Amino acid sequence: MSERGPGHSVWVADLLDAAPIAHGGDLDAARKEFPGAPEPWIDLSTGINPVPYPCPPPEASLFRRLPSTADHAALRAAAGRAYGAEPGRIVPAPGTQVLIETIPRLVSPAAVAVVGPTYAEHAAAWARAGHRVSTVADVSEVGAARVVVVVNPNNPDGRTWPAAALLALAGALCARGGLLVVDEAFADFEPVESLCPRPAPGIVVLRSFGKSYGLAGLRLGFAVAAPDTARRIAAALGPWAVSGPALAIGRAALDDAPWRAAAAVARAADAARLDRMIRRAHGTIVGGTALFRTADFADAPGLVRRLGAAGLHVRRFAEAPSRLRFGLPGDRTEWCRLSRVLR
Repeated sequence: MSERGPGHSVWVADLLDAAPIAHGGDLDAARKEFPGAPEPWIDLSTGINPVPYPCPPPEASLFRRLPSTADHAALRAAAGRAYGAEPGRIVPAPGTQVLIETIPRLVSPAAVAVVGPTYAEHAAAWARAGHRVSTVADVSEVGAARVVVVVNPNNPDGRTWPAAALLALAGALCARGGLLVVDEAFADFEPVESLCPRPAPGIVVLRSFGKSYGLAGLRLGFAVAAPDTARRIAAALGPWAVSGPALAIGRAALDDAPWRAAAAVARAADAARLDRMIRRAHGTIVGGTALFRTADFADAPGLVRRLGAAGLHVRRFAEAPSRLRFGLPGDRTEWCRLSRVLR
């Protein structure tokens, strides 16, 4: 997370001079920082489901041929059933990060408000595309911005916004030729009202696949928008943007509603268990989702050293040194290793 304070503008020059944005999942850096830590490392620095969807091996032919129109249509139909949207409004992409980079390039230069602090790549992508970007604390503070970006639920604090408030904001933006981008990357397991079923103009919704299904390496995500906007995004991505194996695995997983429902219950129970462990370690829960928990600690740097020495990688925030984000352990061994350090 590399967030700016409320109202702070981010210019293209800032991004050209800035260091790469830090993200979770960098075990190479963790190994260099703690060379004596035991293997295997446990990566708790991301919000990825540690119990992945049990996808069957894809047919060998999918690796030998280009994805067909029928392959794409089948995935869009499955995503439509999962997200409650018409298939013609759905654009598959090789991960939502590609969409975060692509959409700003389709919009003429404008004032952009990103509700934060949040996932830093949103502000960076809009600034790289030549927009003037500011970070605001709430949707009520977007002012005259023509584009607004909201992550719902938010990463890393889990804040949510009701659909009615977002639809009202979208209406106001649309009236002045603007756009509302709602990143629902962590919405699958949360009691938030998705905007995917709402075919209102001037809204683009982003949905992640890899986080909830524990298959981040598959690189699959979706944009949901009005048909004309969806066509523009698809054209910008170009042909064969998503691989054949990803299309097939995504279709099977998205159509498996019982698995998704059971996973939501199980991960919510895991998140509650993690909350109890964090509180026993004198951490103050800031928020989170069913896939990650964020907490403040009086001696967060010391706890990071103890965790790192034990081969446990968590997410740190340079702008908030007392704050740590924990993903979920995946099995009994991982839970025990984390418990020993927090205890």
